[in-house]
Amino acid sequence: MPATLTAPSPKVIALDGSVPVRSIAGGDLGLLLDREWLVTNGLGGYACGTLVGVSTRRYHGHLIAAHAAPLGRVMMLNHLTEQFRFPDWSAVAVGGTERAGRTGDIHGAHVLTEFRLEMGLPVWRYEAHGHVLEKRVFMPYRRNTTHITYRLLEGSGPVRVKLRPSVHFRGHDAPVVDLPEERPYVLTACEGRYEFSGGAPGFPILRLLMDGESPAFTLDGRREPDVFYRVEENRGYEGVGSLWSPGLFRVNLRAGQDVTLTASTESWDAITALTADQGRAAELDRRTRLVAVSAPAARTGLGAELVLAADQFIITPAGRVEDSARAHAGGDEARTVIAGYHWFTDWGRDTMISLEGLTLTTGRQTEAGYILRTFAGHVKDGLIPNYFPDHEKEGVYHTADATLWFFHALDRYTRTTGETATLRSLLPTLKDIVAHHQKGTRFGIGVDPRDGLLRQGAPGYQLTWMDAKVGDWVVTPRRGKAVEINALWYNALRLLEGWLREAKDEAAGEIGKAADRARSSFNERYWCEKQNGLFDVIDGENGTDDDACRPNQIFAISLPNPVLDKSRWETVLETVRTRLLTPVGLRSLAPGHPDYKSRYYGDLRSRDAAYHQGTVWAWLIGPFIDAWLRVHPSDHAKCRKWLAGFDEHLSEACIGSISEVFDADAPYTARGCVAQAWSVAEVLRCWVLTEPDHERMRGV
Repeated sequence: MPATLTAPSPKVIALDGSVPVRSIAGGDLGLLLDREWLVTNGLGGYACGTLVGVSTRRYHGHLIAAHAAPLGRVMMLNHLTEQFRFPDWSAVAVGGTERAGRTGDIHGAHVLTEFRLEMGLPVWRYEAHGHVLEKRVFMPYRRNTTHITYRLLEGSGPVRVKLRPSVHFRGHDAPVVDLPEERPYVLTACEGRYEFSGGAPGFPILRLLMDGESPAFTLDGRREPDVFYRVEENRGYEGVGSLWSPGLFRVNLRAGQDVTLTASTESWDAITALTADQGRAAELDRRTRLVAVSAPAARTGLGAELVLAADQFIITPAGRVEDSARAHAGGDEARTVIAGYHWFTDWGRDTMISLEGLTLTTGRQTEAGYILRTFAGHVKDGLIPNYFPDHEKEGVYHTADATLWFFHALDRYTRTTGETATLRSLLPTLKDIVAHHQKGTRFGIGVDPRDGLLRQGAPGYQLTWMDAKVGDWVVTPRRGKAVEINALWYNALRLLEGWLREAKDEAAGEIGKAADRARSSFNERYWCEKQNGLFDVIDGENGTDDDACRPNQIFAISLPNPVLDKSRWETVLETVRTRLLTPVGLRSLAPGHPDYKSRYYGDLRSRDAAYHQGTVWAWLIGPFIDAWLRVHPSDHAKCRKWLAGFDEHLSEACIGSISEVFDADAPYTARGCVAQAWSVAEVLRCWVLTEPDHERMRGV
């Protein structure tokens, strides 16, 4: 392996004076292995990998297709081995595979001179033997298709491009395994069209098409053993498996020309309806329009990058046909939000928290309405789903806060759009939700008649956003009356009271009285002198109050209807700032607590033990800034400084996006999902919120 080079700092340059190009220098193998790219298709499907082209996760692949339940998201094209042969017969391999026990099969770091995002889409630039080549990857919107295009920018050519596809058909979240020695899959070919099949019954067919000058395919089936996925091993999962390759494509690449490999599970008619060039032009036009309709502060620079990142999470749920049927019957489209890539599906809590940043800030108000109405169709026993499993049609409901966040999201939608028909149609549902909470619903969620506060908790369940669980161990059970649950409960009551008054509904009075009582009890019970802040949970297990310093108390100030007495706002805010604020969000627990963990690392048990015990969460910067501006309404400049760390982070884990979590101590290494919806949404929302002219422009 050649000696690694020291990469200069990532740079951001303007594309056409508005949307920036985020550029990462090549050469440093360690950096290129640690950083990842991601492309999505608006269905929940995606393509992703490391910048150097070596798969380090089970999720890395060029086509992860999203299909209806019970299939869900499936790995279709795991890997592509690439080789360029030049006119003098010299050859360069790029990418490659890391093998168990050695790194000798990793190639190309020394010829990859630059990786960049252009309009959120990945571009690689290779230089070798007097030639400059470029590779681009994109997925057409709402198609389970990936186009991988190569272009010769400089050099006499022709360059002979060799591409060897490798597969292991499985669910995208399924562990890597050792495939059998005998051929596990079947390849059929007809007139340059190739179909690869042999997965489980009902598994889709992988269709491959090579476009270019004199493409040829050589049948050379072989098993590729000992494929090593270093990140999976570090996370405590099986890290060694095998792949199967049917053979390799060869095609000539001349100066100024393109060659494209297309991988798809769509029909041949759908695949060939547009050329790769036409599809790419359409996708670039779609992305240009996304930026153009966003808030003014999100049309250039960091804001524009985050608008494009936000698009990756808004999807039509391909796995749930019933959602689409229900939506179409009412003249709607089904929409939801993927909580994070790679392993999360759509979560109710994450969706409602993210809705304002992902849709309202980006000018996608119509889709915001679709999302709200999609989730409203799943209300049961006064609850919206906690999440939808990848392979299931029905949601799972063990959450105490997602439904309360639904009220908040509906309020932001109504205020931003002025559209009230959705609110009016949902008023009976909202009243029913509150009634279920008042009389008591599932998982021990219900109002305590003694004080009007909301309690929650059932053995073996984790119901708040601090929801880590390993086996039977609920790491942060928080049973009792959690502080943010009651801040959300009060906010929901006040919102409903206002909506009912506007509708001249007599129930508004009783809802208002319930809100008054909850607020009075909250301010009597939650103050913790020891921490100079609020208890995290009161009336917890064994009747105890939890005085751990956590970020949940910030919601007592940040929500539109703050439950905390104004006299205590500044004190709580200062406690959170001094003990929990970092350059990339808020810690989930203050240092000094016996359960504090400084690193989020290791196997599942180790990671979940740290998940909400110090680990920094990026999305919490949103409520912190809301609270800060409530206390210091003109201090936008300081808020912008607190957001600056995220600009640098966009050149780290997943280029152009924001990670789920970070280590609690410096250097605040990114962890968890490499692209998280509420992280992107809240940073984008706050970026627009803290724009100097925002108050004058927004009018709300």
